[in-house]
Amino acid sequence: MAREQFGICAEANLHGNYLLFNALDDKNAFIRAAISRLPQLFENYAEQFSEANLIGVVAIGEAYWDEFYPKGRPALLSPFPTMNSDDRVAPSNTYDIYIEIRSDRADVNHIVSSKVCQLLGDSVELVEQVQAFRFLDGRDLTGFVDGTENPQGIHRREVALVKELDDSEFAAGSYLHTQRYQHNLTLWNSLAEHEQEDVYGRTKLDNIEFASEEKALTAHTKRTSLKDEQGKSLEILRQSMPYGDMKRKGLFFVSYCASPKPFELMLKSMIHGDAHGNSDHLLKFTQAETGSAFFAPSLTFLANVAQIDVEHDGIVDDKRNELSE
Repeated sequence: MAREQFGICAEANLHGNYLLFNALDDKNAFIRAAISRLPQLFENYAEQFSEANLIGVVAIGEAYWDEFYPKGRPALLSPFPTMNSDDRVAPSNTYDIYIEIRSDRADVNHIVSSKVCQLLGDSVELVEQVQAFRFLDGRDLTGFVDGTENPQGIHRREVALVKELDDSEFAAGSYLHTQRYQHNLTLWNSLAEHEQEDVYGRTKLDNIEFASEEKALTAHTKRTSLKDEQGKSLEILRQSMPYGDMKRKGLFFVSYCASPKPFELMLKSMIHGDAHGNSDHLLKFTQAETGSAFFAPSLTFLANVAQIDVEHDGIVDDKRNELSE
């Protein structure tokens, strides 16, 4: 039975590093070998810094998947669903490799991120890096608790992980979407607290969701609380974290799911709204600047992916030895 990457369903941490790479030409064999070593690298540092609760996730971009693993493709892997309506935009970006490093120590994240970049070496270009952090008791920088509808306990695995019955080759993997939002906190903070609560559809201080009949049709919780044809709630597992400095502030949105469809439907509801044009008014105060689709395969897959290459020239082995010293 395939084993999932532990970081997908792990509980929240205090600090996060999100690294997004593009592969360079003719480096696929090197990349496969290096990526196959990343879970062990994470495990080694998690043991060394046991108090940090270190986790890591590795995912492969939709557009790069066929080069990375030409022998097969996750059944539902598709491009990021670019959308726009009026001034609401969900852009898309192409990244080949996504690596998420989270722990309760920023210095440990830095050490592990450096080792990841060292292992991948000149086979990739680091296109974007986001250093994120837990804000207060798990709140977004808008002041509202983030991810209140996240599945809990064993249900997290049921929501996030591909089932054997649905796609046996890629079981225990997860469809991943990321967006980097930048907030306009000056505009947001010009609202009275009750106006902010109407935008979210729940109270700010004690995080109590409004009754359905009391929510505005444009409330964020209204636009993202959807049901399927059978009346079952659509769910995703969010692993988002705030980021920012004194100039730019926002949320690095991360969602995992056993299918890409729930995320796409939620994003469509936010951007395009319902049949009457009721879109998500939270988007008046934050703007998605990036959007990407990935697949995070199982640990079992990652351990075996390098086997599709018959031989290597020894460079990867040399780097393995350097990192273990």
